[in-house]
Amino acid sequence: MGDLLLVRHGETEWALSGQHTSWTDIPLTENGREPARRLAPLIGSYHVGAVFSSPMVRAHETAKLLGLGNVRVDADLCEWDYGAYEGVTTLEIQRNRPGWFLFTDGVAPGPPEHPGESPEEVGARADRMLAKVEAALAEYEGSVVLVGHGHFSRVLTARRLGLTPADGAHFLLATGTVSRLSTEHGRPVVAGWNLRP
Repeated sequence: MGDLLLVRHGETEWALSGQHTSWTDIPLTENGREPARRLAPLIGSYHVGAVFSSPMVRAHETAKLLGLGNVRVDADLCEWDYGAYEGVTTLEIQRNRPGWFLFTDGVAPGPPEHPGESPEEVGARADRMLAKVEAALAEYEGSVVLVGHGHFSRVLTARRLGLTPADGAHFLLATGTVSRLSTEHGRPVVAGWNLRP
């Protein structure tokens, strides 16, 4: 059975400024494109059986720069819906909510089309995505690649390891990196984290 390879998209302007970015479809910066290009040989060293990408341009472009083909776009890979905190930095949020922490406190409600998600809702979405990963690992020979976003991938990692969504806080994920989730003696493990060439 193959591994699960998590690719966090490259740098964007809002990633640089620390603004929470979920549904705002911001492209990669040129500095964000280059690390993705450099990751291509690392991804190419794995036998890839299936690839899923978030529909956001920053993720889809990263998949393309990695040279990945037959990419299945899946909305379950979208970033945590930040609701009213879209485009807002943690420092700005904490001015009004001292001690606020995304992984335990969630977000303030946003507009009707983006109401925000609780940690439990993100965890449920991660579980749906992991079910698709399991199906792909059973159907295809090789690893499964998910090209997505920081906070969501951290929750997905926690759920893959049998932890709570809030435990995603323990997995800091840098832009333009690959992380490998594997198994040891039939149990899920982190086999590599924030890998770069």
